[in-house]
Amino acid sequence: MRNIFALTFTLFFCFSSIWAEDGSALWLRYASGAKAEITSKKQSPTLRIAVSELQNFWQGGIPVTLEVRNNKELRALGNEGYTIQTSKGGSQITIASSGEQGVLYGTYHLLRLQATGQLPESALQSLNISERPDYRIRILNHWDNLDGTIERGYAGHSLWKWDELPSVVSPRYEAYARANASIGINATVINNVNASPKILSNDYLQKVKVLADVFRPYGLKIYLSINFSSPAALGGLSTSDPLNKEVINWWKQKAKEIYSLIPDFGGFLVKANSEGQPGPCDYGRTHAEGANMLADVLRSYHGIVMWRAFVYSPTDSDRAKQAYLEFEPLDDKFRDNVIVQIKNGPIDFQPREPFSPLFGAMKKTAVMPEFQITQEYLGFSNHLAFLAPMWKECLDSDTYLQGKGSTVARVTDGSLFFHPLTAISGVANIGDDTNWCGHPFAQANWYAFGRLAWKHSLSSEQIGEEWLKQTFLPVTGAQTDTPAGEVIQKEQIDAELSLLNFQVLQKSREAVVDYMMPLGLHHIFAWGHHYGPEPWCDIPDARPDWLPPYYHRADNMGIGFDRSSKGSNAVAQYPKALAQQYDNIETCPEEYLLWFHHVPWTHRMKNGYNLWDELCYRYDKGVRQVRDFQKIWDAAEKYIDAERFHEVQSHLKIQARDAVWWKDACLLYFQKFSGMPIPFDIERPVHELKDLRKVHLPISNFECPTKELLNKNR
Repeated sequence: MRNIFALTFTLFFCFSSIWAEDGSALWLRYASGAKAEITSKKQSPTLRIAVSELQNFWQGGIPVTLEVRNNKELRALGNEGYTIQTSKGGSQITIASSGEQGVLYGTYHLLRLQATGQLPESALQSLNISERPDYRIRILNHWDNLDGTIERGYAGHSLWKWDELPSVVSPRYEAYARANASIGINATVINNVNASPKILSNDYLQKVKVLADVFRPYGLKIYLSINFSSPAALGGLSTSDPLNKEVINWWKQKAKEIYSLIPDFGGFLVKANSEGQPGPCDYGRTHAEGANMLADVLRSYHGIVMWRAFVYSPTDSDRAKQAYLEFEPLDDKFRDNVIVQIKNGPIDFQPREPFSPLFGAMKKTAVMPEFQITQEYLGFSNHLAFLAPMWKECLDSDTYLQGKGSTVARVTDGSLFFHPLTAISGVANIGDDTNWCGHPFAQANWYAFGRLAWKHSLSSEQIGEEWLKQTFLPVTGAQTDTPAGEVIQKEQIDAELSLLNFQVLQKSREAVVDYMMPLGLHHIFAWGHHYGPEPWCDIPDARPDWLPPYYHRADNMGIGFDRSSKGSNAVAQYPKALAQQYDNIETCPEEYLLWFHHVPWTHRMKNGYNLWDELCYRYDKGVRQVRDFQKIWDAAEKYIDAERFHEVQSHLKIQARDAVWWKDACLLYFQKFSGMPIPFDIERPVHELKDLRKVHLPISNFECPTKELLNKNR
């Protein structure tokens, strides 16, 4: 019997790695040609996929049986849960579930164990795995527009070729579904939350149907973002008032049309009365009344409504408070097939925010976290930033609502406040670039979201290790095109990938926080596109809450937004134990210090530095960290294929320059207020503030600046 753990990779190198990969295979780089013995008594499109995956890629030597059966143990795991067990004597592995989808997920679990080297002979003989997902709905939110652009998209244009559909079906549609299934993602919203009414026209629904048909065997259910004014804009009605009978009937007819084409259609995602989008408040109705109307329309089809809590308006109120103020009074007002979608923090996907106080505030309403996989505020696809630590930081945050251990994860997965409808969403970073995500390492965030959506107790370190091994371990049988050279053992490659995991991947998000916005600073990005620093930004007649000074509040006395009981009192929205902690400048966690307090420049930090010096050291630390990433990556050259090695190397060069840009811009600008010297033991600024204030990148919200563009304009 083959011992797949003990495989030795004999690889040949010349000046660089000799096999070439473009990243299009993602983490699904399985060795083929296994000719494994796989059996399944039941046949279906989903089960045929599972059989095919194992026949092509299972290398364990033991026959695998796939079973859909209805016993007590499997029913308890649900249709998506599964068991993987080796028979007594080790002659057979059985993947079983009460549903076909569970069998497919179990198949990918087994292949993941194989690809990550977790199946030595002893493990193969004693497999006894039982899994079920933590969230019922695990969904990607695409911000793709019908013209092919992607709002906050940094990996090219949309995957969905609307001008070609429905007649031309790209093979990437199935590849997309397969990738999602492999990490347990079971739903997708394919269009922007800033939705065009046209998506609900029959022409586009026919195109959506084709995608749904491709996705269905992989268990990937389609949802649509809708424009709340569609009855008027598309249907020609005089109003879109959710309590109007004609409006209700229009939605009923539209739902009937959708479900006649797509019987398993998931439902609607709605952004309403936010950033200029229409909604029920335009007609004097509440968010609950708008959501409930749609929920009633979808109920007979078992469809759901995901209603976003991302609402804010240009008022005198602290923007961080607005979602809570608008939605908390509506607790217990929503139908049971409505789930309120809440961004992880109270502002807008910042590199670091405290968790949104709405988690736990709506105890009688199903709520779901919304994370941003695409790096709108973390360097786009130019910066290496592994986001699992950020998402874990939110999910593991303790609300103390029912004592210690009342985490955001437990608030939203139904275990603390029982709700049969549970979900978690991630704003996708996927485009039509060859490597899907723009940056080779940005794939890790798509992967990490899926794994955490399935099992939020997984550690960031484990997820990082899984992704690195599946993404960069040489595939058995890889072709060589150079004479024999250095022989590299599997243990050497494992050690190198472990170093990359702990010294680069796991530290990358914190490095971004340090060189961009440490100690609770937030939203000091360039106007509009959010690439690069612009803490001085002042646009005539612009909304104050779209401008960085609104958030940093720097003056001669100090810096930071006072959300204490003496300021906006945003702390009062948190449970009492946390409110008291955040309210006191001495007990407030320093990572949130400038989020909750306007702090004097001379304030003494826990390490003995004053605030100004600590700010300087944090910015400098971020720069040094990125340079360390460069060194570690360069040292890994012989272990990485040449194409992806050089691509990551090039991105790290951009990131290192950007980090210095951030450090110099912020320190030189804030120094105008502090009046204090930059500590002499850190690197001197290499820019002049007057020059940095002239930097304006000619880019839109739909693209990532190139190296050439940055060099020209900065």
